[in-house]
Amino acid sequence: MPQKYRHILKFVFLLFGIVFIPDLLLAAEGSGNGIDGSGLNLLWTIPFAGILLSIAICPLVNEEWWHHNFGKVSGFWGLLLVIPMIITFGFDATLYEVLHAYLLEYFPFIILLLALFTISGGVRIKGYLKGTPEVNTAILLIGTILASWMGTTGAAMLLIRPILRANAWRNTKKHIVIFFIFLVANVGGSLTPLGDPPLFLGFLQGVDFFWTTTNLFWEMAFVSVVLLIIYYAWDKYLYKKETNTAPLDDGSEPLGLEGSFNLFLILGVVGAVLFSGLVHLGEFTVFHVHVKFENVVRDVALLFLTWVSWHFTSKESRAANGFNWFPIQEVGKLFAGIFITIIAPIEMLKAANNGEGALQFINNAVFDGSGDPINTMFFWITGLLSAFLDNAPTYLVFFNAAGGNAEVLMYEMTQTLVAISAGAVFFGALTYIGNAPNFMVKSIADQNGVKMPSFGGYMIWSVGILVPVYLLVTWIFI
Repeated sequence: MPQKYRHILKFVFLLFGIVFIPDLLLAAEGSGNGIDGSGLNLLWTIPFAGILLSIAICPLVNEEWWHHNFGKVSGFWGLLLVIPMIITFGFDATLYEVLHAYLLEYFPFIILLLALFTISGGVRIKGYLKGTPEVNTAILLIGTILASWMGTTGAAMLLIRPILRANAWRNTKKHIVIFFIFLVANVGGSLTPLGDPPLFLGFLQGVDFFWTTTNLFWEMAFVSVVLLIIYYAWDKYLYKKETNTAPLDDGSEPLGLEGSFNLFLILGVVGAVLFSGLVHLGEFTVFHVHVKFENVVRDVALLFLTWVSWHFTSKESRAANGFNWFPIQEVGKLFAGIFITIIAPIEMLKAANNGEGALQFINNAVFDGSGDPINTMFFWITGLLSAFLDNAPTYLVFFNAAGGNAEVLMYEMTQTLVAISAGAVFFGALTYIGNAPNFMVKSIADQNGVKMPSFGGYMIWSVGILVPVYLLVTWIFI
């Protein structure tokens, strides 16, 4: 590392050491085995804000540099949280938090994504598809329906390449990918625990498998129909202005599926995930972190299915599908830092549930003076935090804030659980990091020559389109 960068790093770490010194006096050595969020001030959220700003700004300033260094940037912000944590809470408490985040959240998260990415990337839709508004809308509708049953990642990875290939000839196409992220990578995953990680956490907490199918159906259908209508009208308008000419179908390759055995492997992924939620084999501990044997079995099974797909799918077919490893590498490296930097904000939110800490105002906002839940606030606050924090732990925080009893939430506080569930899933579409498939879809689109908006540019689209729709959801349903 050049000398000037070493001096900068030393200065930054010294600065952080100074600003966190008050917390040495306010915070205990840790709560249980980890850290106590009640003693943390807002300065602890700086590393998380830093990694978000890096994702938003660096590609705009120097895209090539970012392309080669995003992993280092992610590691830098992770260290910028870990080092002050060691100074403040000690090595043991910090190690516990890091292991907890990685063993229980990051590794299962990235293994599931790797499996769905690899297996879905082995399915190639052959033949001629012309990117008309009708064809595109049909693909978006199919993906939205599939997302709840094969996961938003599985559905997104299955269909993003065919829709990009069908529209490769068009000048204007980034809106297609943006609505694809809205519908296939997010809203479509609302109906089962398989669709989106927060709902799977609810399933593990005791929420019935088909509860979301019954209770979120109309909300999901409303949002999907509205977005599909907006998309179709928008795409129809741009299609009429298109100056390029669509290639002719030469009939050389009939419409069909290649690598279709991968669809059975996706069923294997579904089975492995269900196994981990329904079967209990006991647990073991790694430095006080409780790891369930059934989750280890699930992850090993997913890695095995990934290997089977990679080994037995034709490499020529994957090449024709435009498959490469960069999207999953980008997600893996960036989220490795994100899962570290969200440790402090998540612990602060947990403390807020007990009426303590710097984020107590958030918990106060979701209950009225008599202690009754304000469902509209549960929907919007769960949603907005899910857009920037990982939506799975955010869901869990507010699930517990509402009492944490699945039976009570399902039958006596139905609208509160609807608000939490819909907020966590719907608002994942608000940013590129709101749900993991978002970033993967963006990366694949970039590689296929679609000039996608920056982090902030995407939010202009998402806020302008989604927020009015979610206000309608609040008024009609919540």
